[in-house]
Amino acid sequence: MTTPPGPARTLVRVFTQRFSCTRRGARLARQLALVELHGWGVPEGTPLSLDAGLLVSELAANAVLHGRVPGRDFELRMTLLAGVLRVEVSDARGDRRPVVRARDLRAGSGYGLRIVAALAADWGVTDRLVGKTVWAELPRRIRPVPPGGHEDDHDLG
Repeated sequence: MTTPPGPARTLVRVFTQRFSCTRRGARLARQLALVELHGWGVPEGTPLSLDAGLLVSELAANAVLHGRVPGRDFELRMTLLAGVLRVEVSDARGDRRPVVRARDLRAGSGYGLRIVAALAADWGVTDRLVGKTVWAELPRRIRPVPPGGHEDDHDLG
């Protein structure tokens, strides 16, 4: 991704962690993402936290189900910028590209990328040396700092 200059792309925080490519790893990725967001001033239960938790869940589940290579982990990276939260999940399977499936009401699964596409302002896939990264961006609304307040007094969610 080419990052355009300007205040909307000012880096605020970054979190990167590898997880085992298992269902347990996917659950842990979501839990740690929410804990990290809370530490960044985005409390659990806020719209940004709820949407981010869902994105991490869907992308991590896809990495575990479709991107798994025995002996390889998947990686979660969250980047909190002034105007956007970027969630990236990388796995070792570069040959299996994510595809948004046609709507099939009889299918019990296959809706993960539809959820990602519905929540995210933008999303896509980038190649890596080994594997691929699926990323999604959520817009971040920032309340103005109250008169006489401090920058830390406003809700980052």
